[in-house]
Amino acid sequence: MKQYGAEFFGTFWLVLGGCGSAVLAAAFPDVGIGLLGVSCAFGLTVLTMAFAIGHISGCHLNPAVSIGLWAGGRFPANKLAPYIAAQVLGGIVAGGVLYLIASGKAGFDVTAGFASNGYGEHSPGGYSLLSALISEVVMTMMFLLVILGATDARAPQGFAPIAIGLCLTLIHLISIPVTNTSVNPARSMATAVYVGDWALAQLWLFWLAPIVGAVMGAYVYKFLGSIDSDS
Repeated sequence: MKQYGAEFFGTFWLVLGGCGSAVLAAAFPDVGIGLLGVSCAFGLTVLTMAFAIGHISGCHLNPAVSIGLWAGGRFPANKLAPYIAAQVLGGIVAGGVLYLIASGKAGFDVTAGFASNGYGEHSPGGYSLLSALISEVVMTMMFLLVILGATDARAPQGFAPIAIGLCLTLIHLISIPVTNTSVNPARSMATAVYVGDWALAQLWLFWLAPIVGAVMGAYVYKFLGSIDSDS
């Protein structure tokens, strides 16, 4: 239960910190943090939580990561369902807290997006479904590659949270214009349930693509990691 609790609070922090920066601070008059700030915020949530709870639950904070770690032989199948449930619930609760904060400002309109992920007319840059699919699959694949490599016993010890946090920052720097960046079904669901309508209608992509990408990343690292160090 402590592991599931850690995943709940870790995902809560990821959504509150990452999506919160997008909703509350990205375009704040005169001193908005912009896309660079939002990208850094998502990376910092993972970096801080990796040090805080990594030794308790592994700090997955993401159903796609849990599935990818399982596919890579690093996580038991019997813990997948409760981990994913804890992550999704933590994200939704964080979305609720963010909604309560954001709705305290005059003129707030949750249907305007609320940091939800989308494609087509709901993509920040107007990118198509195909573009969104490719972006989410590839970005999540590379994320799992970094996670598995940084946490490999052969990697420099103690630096994995930094590498993983910076990787998530880079992913957001690349793909916010395409989909608002998901690579995490729990993060996507956390805001979509409050927006409803189009956000829920497009949510399927932000479950499917990250999971496919995560499994691909796991198998790529299995191949790379199995190569003899002298090769």
